[in-house]
Amino acid sequence: MAEHAMQYWAVWYPKAGSTGLLLSRGLLDATDKLLVHAAPPLLTVEVSDGAGRRLALGQDLEQTQESPICLLRRTGERIEREDLWPGEAHLQLPVLLPGGEVGILKQWWHASDRKEWRWQIELYNIVR
Repeated sequence: MAEHAMQYWAVWYPKAGSTGLLLSRGLLDATDKLLVHAAPPLLTVEVSDGAGRRLALGQDLEQTQESPICLLRRTGERIEREDLWPGEAHLQLPVLLPGGEVGILKQWWHASDRKEWRWQIELYNIVR
């Protein structure tokens, strides 16, 4: 059986304490796009493979707008951040939740004044 490519995405708040605070570390199928729920104003993100080798890093990524979701994009060894209000193009992307669970964004709606929103994710686990 072919090995399934998995990645760890670790999201840190670098301004907490002397070495930062780990917000979430999720294991998921290899991807170049990851949504993060409830991200703080500054993030450091590290992507590594199952053996712990660093694949990409985004350090001190500043918030781009106030929103409930941010999109992390991996381009080679770099991670970029874009805070956004999800739309159709973001459905089916993985979502990293505080604590490390990873779901798939299934639905998103928000009011035009952006004072309320409703979303659905799907959580699924398999032991490999």
